[in-house]
Amino acid sequence: MWLVLAALTSLWRNLRFYNSPSAWIPALVLFGAGVYTYKQAGERFTCAQLGGLPELQASHHDQRLVTSGIRARVRHPVYLGHLCEMLAWSIGSGLVVNFALTAFAVLTGAIMIRMEDRELEERFGAEYVAYRGHVPALIPRWRKS
Repeated sequence: MWLVLAALTSLWRNLRFYNSPSAWIPALVLFGAGVYTYKQAGERFTCAQLGGLPELQASHHDQRLVTSGIRARVRHPVYLGHLCEMLAWSIGSGLVVNFALTAFAVLTGAIMIRMEDRELEERFGAEYVAYRGHVPALIPRWRKS
């Protein structure tokens, strides 16, 4: 995916906010955080579950709300991983187009999170409402409350 993004954004390589090799230092840290977040998000799920396939089946009553692991700190860790990696690419490259794509991803991600929260509340009811009440959607708190 990142190679495709690099190829597509190369068309705008001269339209930059800045051009600094040192910008890749924090970018690599953010990218690593994104990879780590993806890994943690997938630990208690199969590929089919991460892809949403069980929700497409007529009977998915045997599902349970996962609130342990990284999900004890943030409700939507996959979106957090996306955000970390998109920001990393933007900060490292300094390309205007990457910052625009990141802004678009933030806006669409916010819409998707709201939709997922509604769907999860319908599916899990009061259990999800309580979970949503004490676990942030995207940005983890410094200390667990």
